[in-house]
Amino acid sequence: MPGMEGDDFSKSVTYLCQHDEEGALGIVINKPHTMTMKAIFDQLSITAVNPAVAATPLFMGGPVQPERGFVLHTPVGKWDSTLTVNDEFALTSSKDILEAIAEGKGPEKWMVALGYAGWAAGQLEQEIQRNSWLHGQAEPHIIFDEPLPQRWELAAHRIGVDISLMSSDVGHC
Repeated sequence: MPGMEGDDFSKSVTYLCQHDEEGALGIVINKPHTMTMKAIFDQLSITAVNPAVAATPLFMGGPVQPERGFVLHTPVGKWDSTLTVNDEFALTSSKDILEAIAEGKGPEKWMVALGYAGWAAGQLEQEIQRNSWLHGQAEPHIIFDEPLPQRWELAAHRIGVDISLMSSDVGHC
């Protein structure tokens, strides 16, 4: 929501990968990191076939475990350490997918984030009740294809909200 200023989630779009009675896990998809894939490849002694892949920016996936990498991708595929989100998306945290990406044999669409957004049981529901978040169905083109500065407004537009018309003040029933 527009009123969420000055924290890790200001104007963020977070793709929720898991949400159950134990809590929720998501990846912020519109906050670029200062590092590129080259840093990950160098750390893991992986050589990228295509220099453009090595130059791909990483994302700040959230404030939890910012030293850990996560690959959000489609299609799901068969990778080690994969959380299947649904029939279309998966979240993988293993080296095999990074090696495949470096070789040009990875998933069709992917993004690598450092860290994730996490909520304890019931916490996200409370934040939604406090009008901290808008929520709706994900669109693959917003996650992978749209320019980063536009993803926040496009995600809101997807659910019929013109974010520029929203007040930063919240009301409660």
